[in-house]
Amino acid sequence: MAIPFDYETLRILWWALLGILLIGFALTDGFDLGAAALLPFVGRTDEERRMVINSVGATWEGNQVWFILGGGAIFAAWPFVYAVSFSGFYLAMFLVLCALILRPVGFKYRSKRPDPAWRTRWDWALFVGGLVPALVFGVAVGNVLKGVPFRLDSDLRAFYEGGLLGLFTPFTLVAGLLSVAMLVLHGAGWLSLKTEGVVLERARRWGQVAAIASVVLFVIGGLFVAYTNMGFRLSGTIDPNGPSNPNMTDAVMAPGAWLDNYGAHPWMLIAPLLGLIGPVIAFFGIRGNKDTMFFTGSSLATVGIIATVGLSMFPFILPSSIDPGSSLTAWNASSSQGTLFTMVIVTVIFLPIVLAYTAWAYKVMFGRVTGEQVRHNPDFY
Repeated sequence: MAIPFDYETLRILWWALLGILLIGFALTDGFDLGAAALLPFVGRTDEERRMVINSVGATWEGNQVWFILGGGAIFAAWPFVYAVSFSGFYLAMFLVLCALILRPVGFKYRSKRPDPAWRTRWDWALFVGGLVPALVFGVAVGNVLKGVPFRLDSDLRAFYEGGLLGLFTPFTLVAGLLSVAMLVLHGAGWLSLKTEGVVLERARRWGQVAAIASVVLFVIGGLFVAYTNMGFRLSGTIDPNGPSNPNMTDAVMAPGAWLDNYGAHPWMLIAPLLGLIGPVIAFFGIRGNKDTMFFTGSSLATVGIIATVGLSMFPFILPSSIDPGSSLTAWNASSSQGTLFTMVIVTVIFLPIVLAYTAWAYKVMFGRVTGEQVRHNPDFY
Protein backbone atom coordinates (compact mmCIF):
# COMPACT_ATOMS: atom_id res chain seq x y z
CA MET A 1 0.00 0.00 0.00
CA ALA A 2 1.31 3.42 -0.97
CA ILE A 3 1.81 5.75 1.99
CA PRO A 4 0.39 9.21 1.22
CA PHE A 5 2.83 11.02 3.54
CA ASP A 6 6.59 11.21 3.23
CA TYR A 7 8.82 10.14 6.10
CA GLU A 8 9.67 13.69 7.15
CA THR A 9 5.99 14.68 7.47
CA LEU A 10 5.19 11.61 9.56
CA ARG A 11 8.15 12.26 11.84
CA ILE A 12 7.13 15.87 12.42
CA LEU A 13 3.53 14.77 12.97
CA TRP A 14 4.50 12.27 15.63
CA TRP A 15 6.88 14.69 17.27
CA ALA A 16 3.93 17.11 17.53
CA LEU A 17 1.54 14.38 18.72
CA LEU A 18 3.98 13.36 21.44
CA GLY A 19 4.04 16.96 22.62
CA ILE A 20 0.24 17.11 22.56
CA LEU A 21 0.00 13.95 24.64
CA LEU A 22 2.44 15.31 27.22
CA ILE A 23 0.53 18.60 27.37
CA GLY A 24 -2.73 16.65 27.68
CA PHE A 25 -1.25 14.75 30.62
CA ALA A 26 -0.11 17.96 32.30
CA LEU A 27 -3.47 19.67 31.75
CA THR A 28 -5.54 16.82 33.17
CA ASP A 29 -3.52 14.72 35.57
CA GLY A 30 -1.49 17.84 36.32
CA PHE A 31 -4.27 19.44 38.34
CA ASP A 32 -4.73 16.12 40.18
CA LEU A 33 -1.06 16.19 41.19
CA GLY A 34 -1.26 19.87 42.09
CA ALA A 35 -4.39 19.41 44.19
CA ALA A 36 -2.76 16.50 46.04
CA ALA A 37 0.35 18.58 46.70
CA LEU A 38 -1.89 21.27 48.20
CA LEU A 39 -3.95 18.84 50.30
CA PRO A 40 -2.26 19.46 53.71
CA PHE A 41 -2.29 23.23 53.17
CA VAL A 42 -5.80 23.96 51.91
CA GLY A 43 -7.58 21.27 53.94
CA ARG A 44 -7.13 21.50 57.72
CA THR A 45 -10.06 19.40 58.85
CA ASP A 46 -11.24 16.00 57.69
CA GLU A 47 -14.23 17.55 55.92
CA GLU A 48 -12.06 20.10 54.08
CA ARG A 49 -9.62 17.44 52.94
CA ARG A 50 -12.46 15.25 51.74
CA MET A 51 -13.63 18.19 49.63
CA VAL A 52 -10.19 18.40 48.00
CA ILE A 53 -10.00 14.66 47.42
CA ASN A 54 -13.48 14.48 45.95
CA SER A 55 -12.76 17.36 43.59
CA VAL A 56 -10.43 15.00 41.70
CA GLY A 57 -11.76 11.65 42.88
CA ALA A 58 -14.15 11.15 39.96
CA THR A 59 -11.63 11.91 37.19
CA TRP A 60 -8.09 11.17 38.30
CA GLU A 61 -8.01 7.60 36.97
CA GLY A 62 -9.20 8.70 33.54
CA ASN A 63 -6.68 11.54 33.53
CA GLN A 64 -3.82 9.09 33.92
CA VAL A 65 -4.69 7.62 30.54
CA TRP A 66 -2.78 10.54 29.01
CA PHE A 67 0.34 9.43 30.87
CA ILE A 68 -0.06 5.89 29.55
CA LEU A 69 -0.70 7.17 26.03
CA GLY A 70 2.44 9.30 26.21
CA GLY A 71 4.57 6.33 27.28
CA GLY A 72 2.97 4.17 24.59
CA ALA A 73 3.63 6.80 21.92
CA ILE A 74 7.30 6.98 22.90
CA PHE A 75 7.58 3.19 22.79
CA ALA A 76 5.90 2.82 19.40
CA ALA A 77 6.97 5.96 17.54
CA TRP A 78 10.40 6.62 19.11
CA PRO A 79 11.81 3.24 20.23
CA PHE A 80 15.39 4.53 20.60
CA VAL A 81 14.17 7.31 22.89
CA TYR A 82 12.13 4.84 24.96
CA ALA A 83 15.06 2.45 25.34
CA VAL A 84 17.61 5.07 26.37
CA SER A 85 15.41 7.25 28.58
CA PHE A 86 13.66 4.48 30.50
CA SER A 87 16.95 2.68 31.16
CA GLY A 88 18.98 5.80 31.93
CA PHE A 89 16.33 7.30 34.21
CA TYR A 90 15.42 3.93 35.72
CA LEU A 91 15.82 4.89 39.37
CA ALA A 92 14.04 8.20 38.88
CA MET A 93 11.20 6.41 37.07
CA PHE A 94 11.03 3.87 39.91
CA LEU A 95 10.76 6.73 42.41
CA VAL A 96 7.89 8.24 40.39
CA LEU A 97 6.20 4.85 40.13
CA CYS A 98 6.37 4.32 43.90
CA ALA A 99 4.86 7.77 44.48
CA LEU A 100 2.12 7.19 41.92
CA ILE A 101 1.22 3.85 43.54
CA LEU A 102 0.40 5.77 46.72
CA ARG A 103 -2.37 7.64 44.92
CA PRO A 104 -4.85 4.84 44.13
CA VAL A 105 -4.20 3.22 47.48
CA GLY A 106 -4.69 6.52 49.27
CA PHE A 107 -7.90 7.32 47.39
CA LYS A 108 -9.37 3.89 48.07
CA TYR A 109 -8.30 3.34 51.68
CA ARG A 110 -8.23 6.80 53.23
CA SER A 111 -11.86 6.84 54.36
CA LYS A 112 -12.22 3.13 55.13
CA ARG A 113 -11.72 3.89 58.82
CA PRO A 114 -12.86 6.91 60.86
CA ASP A 115 -9.61 6.96 62.87
CA PRO A 116 -8.04 10.47 62.46
CA ALA A 117 -4.48 9.10 62.58
CA TRP A 118 -5.29 6.57 59.85
CA ARG A 119 -6.72 9.28 57.61
CA THR A 120 -3.86 11.68 58.28
CA ARG A 121 -1.29 9.09 57.20
CA TRP A 122 -3.13 8.53 53.91
CA ASP A 123 -3.45 12.28 53.42
CA TRP A 124 0.34 12.57 53.58
CA ALA A 125 0.64 9.61 51.21
CA LEU A 126 -1.55 11.49 48.72
CA PHE A 127 0.61 14.58 49.24
CA VAL A 128 3.76 12.61 48.42
CA GLY A 129 1.99 11.04 45.44
CA GLY A 130 1.33 14.53 44.09
CA LEU A 131 4.54 16.36 44.95
CA VAL A 132 7.20 13.77 44.07
CA PRO A 133 6.08 13.06 40.47
CA ALA A 134 5.73 16.79 39.80
CA LEU A 135 9.27 17.41 41.06
CA VAL A 136 10.90 14.41 39.35
CA PHE A 137 9.20 15.09 36.01
CA GLY A 138 10.62 18.60 36.06
CA VAL A 139 14.08 17.41 37.05
CA ALA A 140 13.97 14.89 34.19
CA VAL A 141 13.07 17.60 31.68
CA GLY A 142 15.90 19.74 33.04
CA ASN A 143 18.33 16.88 32.46
CA VAL A 144 17.08 16.44 28.90
CA LEU A 145 17.77 20.13 28.23
CA LYS A 146 21.26 19.78 29.73
CA GLY A 147 21.94 16.59 27.82
CA VAL A 148 21.82 13.04 29.10
CA PRO A 149 25.12 11.18 29.74
CA PHE A 150 24.70 8.29 27.33
CA ARG A 151 26.45 6.99 24.23
CA LEU A 152 25.67 4.49 21.52
CA ASP A 153 28.16 2.00 20.13
CA SER A 154 28.35 0.83 16.52
CA ASP A 155 25.64 -1.78 17.22
CA LEU A 156 23.32 0.93 18.64
CA ARG A 157 23.64 -0.41 22.17
CA ALA A 158 23.08 2.35 24.72
CA PHE A 159 25.46 2.93 27.64
CA TYR A 160 24.26 5.30 30.35
CA GLU A 161 27.10 6.81 32.40
CA GLY A 162 25.18 8.82 34.97
CA GLY A 163 23.65 8.18 38.38
CA LEU A 164 20.60 9.20 40.39
CA LEU A 165 22.35 11.94 42.38
CA GLY A 166 23.87 13.33 39.20
CA LEU A 167 20.37 14.22 38.01
CA PHE A 168 20.14 16.97 40.64
CA THR A 169 22.05 20.11 39.63
CA PRO A 170 21.18 23.79 40.15
CA PHE A 171 19.48 24.03 36.75
CA THR A 172 17.58 20.75 37.04
CA LEU A 173 16.37 21.71 40.52
CA VAL A 174 15.09 24.99 39.08
CA ALA A 175 13.29 22.94 36.40
CA GLY A 176 11.88 20.64 39.08
CA LEU A 177 10.65 23.53 41.22
CA LEU A 178 9.14 25.17 38.13
CA SER A 179 7.25 21.95 37.43
CA VAL A 180 5.96 21.91 41.01
CA ALA A 181 4.95 25.58 40.86
CA MET A 182 3.23 25.10 37.50
CA LEU A 183 1.21 22.10 38.65
CA VAL A 184 0.40 23.60 42.05
CA LEU A 185 -0.91 26.67 40.21
CA HIS A 186 -2.99 24.41 37.98
CA GLY A 187 -4.22 22.39 40.95
CA ALA A 188 -5.18 25.55 42.80
CA GLY A 189 -7.03 26.71 39.69
CA TRP A 190 -8.96 23.46 39.63
CA LEU A 191 -9.83 23.73 43.32
CA SER A 192 -11.08 27.26 42.72
CA LEU A 193 -13.61 25.81 40.26
CA LYS A 194 -14.56 22.75 42.31
CA THR A 195 -14.62 23.76 45.99
CA GLU A 196 -16.14 26.41 48.23
CA GLY A 197 -15.60 28.25 51.49
CA VAL A 198 -12.26 28.26 53.27
CA VAL A 199 -10.84 25.59 50.95
CA LEU A 200 -11.50 27.87 48.00
CA GLU A 201 -9.95 30.87 49.74
CA ARG A 202 -6.81 28.95 50.70
CA ALA A 203 -6.48 27.57 47.17
CA ARG A 204 -6.58 31.14 45.84
CA ARG A 205 -3.88 32.26 48.29
CA TRP A 206 -1.59 29.39 47.34
CA GLY A 207 -2.41 30.04 43.69
CA GLN A 208 -1.01 33.57 44.00
CA VAL A 209 2.22 32.21 45.44
CA ALA A 210 2.47 29.55 42.71
CA ALA A 211 1.77 32.11 39.95
CA ILE A 212 4.59 34.38 41.12
CA ALA A 213 6.93 31.39 41.59
CA SER A 214 6.11 30.10 38.09
CA VAL A 215 7.09 33.39 36.45
CA VAL A 216 10.28 33.81 38.52
CA LEU A 217 11.45 30.22 38.01
CA PHE A 218 10.60 30.29 34.27
CA VAL A 219 12.73 33.42 33.84
CA ILE A 220 15.59 31.93 35.88
CA GLY A 221 15.43 28.75 33.79
CA GLY A 222 15.50 30.84 30.61
CA LEU A 223 18.61 32.67 31.81
CA PHE A 224 20.30 29.33 32.52
CA VAL A 225 19.50 28.17 28.99
CA ALA A 226 20.69 31.41 27.39
CA TYR A 227 23.88 32.06 29.35
CA THR A 228 25.28 28.71 30.48
CA ASN A 229 27.00 25.88 28.64
CA MET A 230 23.77 24.33 27.44
CA GLY A 231 22.37 23.56 24.01
CA PHE A 232 22.92 21.31 21.00
CA ARG A 233 22.98 21.90 17.27
CA LEU A 234 22.98 19.59 14.27
CA SER A 235 25.98 19.87 11.97
CA GLY A 236 26.61 18.57 8.49
CA THR A 237 23.95 17.47 6.03
CA ILE A 238 20.70 16.15 7.50
CA ASP A 239 18.20 14.09 5.53
CA PRO A 240 14.78 14.28 7.24
CA ASN A 241 13.67 11.35 5.06
CA GLY A 242 16.72 9.24 5.83
CA PRO A 243 16.87 5.98 7.81
CA SER A 244 16.56 5.95 11.59
CA ASN A 245 20.16 5.46 12.59
CA PRO A 246 21.61 7.73 15.31
CA ASN A 247 25.13 6.75 14.28
CA MET A 248 24.62 8.62 11.01
CA THR A 249 23.99 11.97 12.72
CA ASP A 250 26.45 14.77 13.36
CA ALA A 251 25.69 17.04 16.30
CA VAL A 252 27.68 19.38 18.50
CA MET A 253 27.20 20.94 21.91
CA ALA A 254 26.72 24.68 21.42
CA PRO A 255 25.93 27.10 24.26
CA GLY A 256 22.79 29.09 23.50
CA ALA A 257 21.75 26.75 20.68
CA TRP A 258 18.35 26.14 22.29
CA LEU A 259 17.47 29.70 21.24
CA ASP A 260 18.22 29.11 17.54
CA ASN A 261 14.70 28.10 16.59
CA TYR A 262 13.22 31.37 17.84
CA GLY A 263 15.44 33.36 15.50
CA ALA A 264 14.66 31.08 12.55
CA HIS A 265 10.93 30.82 13.33
CA PRO A 266 9.71 33.87 15.32
CA TRP A 267 6.19 32.44 15.64
CA MET A 268 7.61 29.97 18.15
CA LEU A 269 7.95 32.84 20.62
CA ILE A 270 4.24 32.32 21.30
CA ALA A 271 5.18 29.42 23.61
CA PRO A 272 7.47 31.26 26.07
CA LEU A 273 5.12 34.26 25.99
CA LEU A 274 2.26 31.98 27.06
CA GLY A 275 4.52 30.56 29.76
CA LEU A 276 4.95 34.09 31.14
CA ILE A 277 1.49 35.53 30.46
CA GLY A 278 -0.46 32.48 31.70
CA PRO A 279 0.54 32.86 35.38
CA VAL A 280 -0.13 36.61 35.16
CA ILE A 281 -3.66 35.92 33.86
CA ALA A 282 -4.14 33.39 36.67
CA PHE A 283 -2.87 35.90 39.25
CA PHE A 284 -5.31 38.61 38.17
CA GLY A 285 -8.08 36.01 37.97
CA ILE A 286 -7.44 35.25 41.63
CA ARG A 287 -7.34 38.92 42.61
CA GLY A 288 -10.63 39.51 40.82
CA ASN A 289 -12.30 36.36 42.20
CA LYS A 290 -12.72 35.15 38.61
CA ASP A 291 -12.20 31.42 38.93
CA THR A 292 -12.63 30.62 35.24
CA MET A 293 -9.96 33.20 34.40
CA PHE A 294 -7.73 31.67 37.10
CA PHE A 295 -8.00 28.18 35.65
CA THR A 296 -7.63 29.44 32.08
CA GLY A 297 -4.41 31.22 33.04
CA SER A 298 -2.99 28.14 34.75
CA SER A 299 -3.85 26.07 31.67
CA LEU A 300 -2.15 28.55 29.33
CA ALA A 301 0.92 28.56 31.58
CA THR A 302 1.11 24.76 31.44
CA VAL A 303 0.79 24.71 27.65
CA GLY A 304 3.33 27.50 27.20
CA ILE A 305 6.01 26.09 29.51
CA ILE A 306 5.88 22.57 28.07
CA ALA A 307 5.70 23.82 24.47
CA THR A 308 8.72 26.05 25.11
CA VAL A 309 10.82 23.01 25.94
CA GLY A 310 9.74 21.09 22.85
CA LEU A 311 10.08 23.98 20.40
CA SER A 312 13.46 25.02 21.83
CA MET A 313 14.89 21.53 21.37
CA PHE A 314 13.45 20.60 17.96
CA PRO A 315 14.55 18.43 16.23
CA PHE A 316 16.38 17.00 19.29
CA ILE A 317 14.42 14.69 21.56
CA LEU A 318 17.17 13.25 23.76
CA PRO A 319 20.59 14.89 23.33
CA SER A 320 23.74 13.25 24.66
CA SER A 321 26.07 15.31 26.83
CA ILE A 322 29.05 12.95 26.55
CA ASP A 323 28.73 12.07 22.85
CA PRO A 324 26.63 14.61 20.93
CA GLY A 325 26.83 12.37 17.86
CA SER A 326 24.70 9.81 19.71
CA SER A 327 21.90 12.34 20.26
CA LEU A 328 18.41 11.19 19.35
CA THR A 329 16.39 13.47 17.11
CA ALA A 330 13.12 13.48 15.23
CA TRP A 331 15.07 12.47 12.12
CA ASN A 332 17.13 9.56 13.43
CA ALA A 333 15.17 7.86 16.24
CA SER A 334 11.71 7.12 14.85
CA SER A 335 10.01 3.88 13.89
CA SER A 336 9.61 2.97 10.24
CA GLN A 337 7.51 5.02 7.85
CA GLY A 338 4.88 2.27 7.69
CA THR A 339 4.64 2.03 11.48
CA LEU A 340 4.19 5.77 11.88
CA PHE A 341 1.47 5.83 9.21
CA THR A 342 -0.37 2.91 10.81
CA MET A 343 -0.27 4.74 14.14
CA VAL A 344 -1.72 7.83 12.48
CA ILE A 345 -4.70 5.80 11.25
CA VAL A 346 -5.28 4.33 14.73
CA THR A 347 -4.99 7.79 16.29
CA VAL A 348 -7.44 9.37 13.84
CA ILE A 349 -9.99 6.66 14.67
CA PHE A 350 -9.66 6.39 18.44
CA LEU A 351 -8.42 9.76 19.73
CA PRO A 352 -11.69 11.58 18.90
CA ILE A 353 -13.58 8.84 20.78
CA VAL A 354 -11.35 9.34 23.83
CA LEU A 355 -11.76 13.12 23.66
CA ALA A 356 -15.53 12.89 23.25
CA TYR A 357 -15.89 10.51 26.19
CA THR A 358 -13.61 12.67 28.35
CA ALA A 359 -15.62 15.80 27.53
CA TRP A 360 -18.86 13.98 28.33
CA ALA A 361 -17.49 12.71 31.65
CA TYR A 362 -16.41 16.19 32.72
CA LYS A 363 -19.78 17.59 31.70
CA VAL A 364 -21.63 14.99 33.78
CA MET A 365 -19.43 15.64 36.83
CA PHE A 366 -19.43 19.42 36.47
CA GLY A 367 -20.07 21.43 39.62
CA ARG A 368 -18.58 22.24 43.00
CA VAL A 369 -17.94 19.81 45.84
CA THR A 370 -19.58 21.16 48.99
CA GLY A 371 -19.20 20.43 52.65
CA GLU A 372 -22.83 19.33 52.77
CA GLN A 373 -22.15 16.69 50.11
CA VAL A 374 -19.18 15.12 51.85
CA ARG A 375 -20.98 15.07 55.20
CA HIS A 376 -24.06 13.26 53.98
CA ASN A 377 -23.03 11.31 50.85
CA PRO A 378 -21.57 7.88 51.72
CA ASP A 379 -20.24 7.48 48.17
CA PHE A 380 -17.79 10.35 48.65
CA TYR A 381 -14.25 9.58 49.78
